[in-house]
Amino acid sequence: MEKIAVIVTLCCLVSIASAQLKVGFYSSTCPRAESIIRGVVQQRFNRDRSITAALLRMHFHDCFVRGCDASILIDSTKSKSSEKDAGPNLTVRGYDLIDAAKKALEAANCSSTVSCADIITLATRDAVALAGGPKYNVPTGRRDGLVSDVNDVIDLPGPSISVQDAFAVFKPKGLTLNDMVTLLGAHTVGVTHCAFFQDRLLDFQGTGKPDPTMDPGLAARLRKICGTASRPLNNDPTVFLDQGTSFAFDNQFYNQTIFKRGILQIDQELALDRSTAPIVSGFAKNKVAFQQNFANAMIKMSKIQVLVGNAGEIRKNCRVFNPPAPKPPPPPSLQQRQPRVADHRSLSLRSWYTCLVRSCAIRATKFSNFRRHIATRHPSGARSSRRSRFPTAVGKSRETSDRKP
Repeated sequence: MEKIAVIVTLCCLVSIASAQLKVGFYSSTCPRAESIIRGVVQQRFNRDRSITAALLRMHFHDCFVRGCDASILIDSTKSKSSEKDAGPNLTVRGYDLIDAAKKALEAANCSSTVSCADIITLATRDAVALAGGPKYNVPTGRRDGLVSDVNDVIDLPGPSISVQDAFAVFKPKGLTLNDMVTLLGAHTVGVTHCAFFQDRLLDFQGTGKPDPTMDPGLAARLRKICGTASRPLNNDPTVFLDQGTSFAFDNQFYNQTIFKRGILQIDQELALDRSTAPIVSGFAKNKVAFQQNFANAMIKMSKIQVLVGNAGEIRKNCRVFNPPAPKPPPPPSLQQRQPRVADHRSLSLRSWYTCLVRSCAIRATKFSNFRRHIATRHPSGARSSRRSRFPTAVGKSRETSDRKP
């Protein structure tokens, strides 16, 4: 019950977050964002058609660990290993293309605007279309993650996994069995190293014989490429996952598995397992149905545990986290501010009072000096002389008015 509750909660969170994504998210902030990314992918595809498979793998590995947050792009440091250095990611490539796209965007008045997570999503979409795959609109608005830990890379299905075990990885991400079969159809382009399937050529599950579900002719041809116990190779060669149309994004991968020409064990299992065989058969017969389903599944996968709104960040450099912003000085507390206001008022009052006292003292001094001056000049009649200077209301001095008629 707890596991079911966790899955339901995760699906609800995915739905809420994905609802904030929208097609044309950068139409106002960086109108040329998608065309700039498309141009970078086009230039790379013109000289290296294998970039489609490389970006598909990068996008898949990113979304299945902590969601589609570009955490796979972070470089390791001396103190911490990132997802990039996990075993399953050591053969992931295409990082330089993401760097080129980011650099072009930063130089096009879109500084710190387009996330690295959206660059991966858009670049993968464009590479699929260039290889002959479906063209589709993908919602954007993802933000970049703040964590990349090598120990988190545990949810990637291996090449020898069974269908049921593989679906146990896909289902918690909100993907259906049909989505899983569809997304594994990306193996219609790209290559794999011999180390991922060599046991099928020589000693399948300890039997000492090749895998009976692999076409004997294909197994013999692959042994010449990958080597044998008596003729080991010093390196680890690669072979095409689709032995027919290796660079074309079509439905031939499913036809290959029906004829026992799947290279990886999980690919071959899709055509043999009861739950997935009908889906494989349907896609093998209908290229349009496969491409439509693939576009829908890719959009769905690109919404896994996305960061939106104010979560995460928009990296300036896709390989490193942004440096922490300097913290502003804390505002003074109310208790600290109140005494300052009181002190200011007290100072003003004291200043006013001091000025008043000084003014009065100066005036008193002047008046006192004036009286001494009068007394010095008129020692006997200073008082009467001073009174005579002030007339009465009828225009006579007080001395005159006191006389009798």
